[in-house]
Amino acid sequence: MSSFRVVIGISGASGALIPLRIMRLLAETGSVETHVVVSPSAERTLAHEVGADGMEQVRQVAHRIYRPDDIGAAIASGSFRTEGMIIAPCSMRTLAAVSAGTSDNLLLRAADVHLKERRKLVLLARETPLHLGHLRNMCAVTEMGGIIMPPVPAFYHRPKTVEDIVDHLAARAVDQLQLPIVSRTREWDPDRG
Repeated sequence: MSSFRVVIGISGASGALIPLRIMRLLAETGSVETHVVVSPSAERTLAHEVGADGMEQVRQVAHRIYRPDDIGAAIASGSFRTEGMIIAPCSMRTLAAVSAGTSDNLLLRAADVHLKERRKLVLLARETPLHLGHLRNMCAVTEMGGIIMPPVPAFYHRPKTVEDIVDHLAARAVDQLQLPIVSRTREWDPDRG
């Protein structure tokens, strides 16, 4: 039986490998139940970036998948206790909607619930370059208690493959939830490099 619940929102921005790795990391703990909502744009991005079986890969690691139009799902209520939510990748449209408090689909409603309940909400905001509207939306979500974590790779661990980069980003996102599980992120050690 799982001890913790985490909501994963997948929106249509580029970076479809990241939420898959996040879900796999959480599944490997054996103690985290994932509740996943995938936007229609994200389904298309998964197919393009991961392959035709992108959604099947999500189904294999998710404990529960919800339709975006299922506004009455468990994750739409503050009474459904979670340790947090990660939106990865988070499109600028999704960021803007979270910033405005728009809840016209389940992904946005779940994000709004996490903010109102003062639970962790981590957004891997994916776009570059950023214009002032993007930055203001990031500030607004931060002021509401959300964590903006653009998937910017670190190089101190000397990644050799794209998978190394994705693994590090996924581990950092999971670390933001501060779950009492072993972190997969290697800490910086100036003596070791």
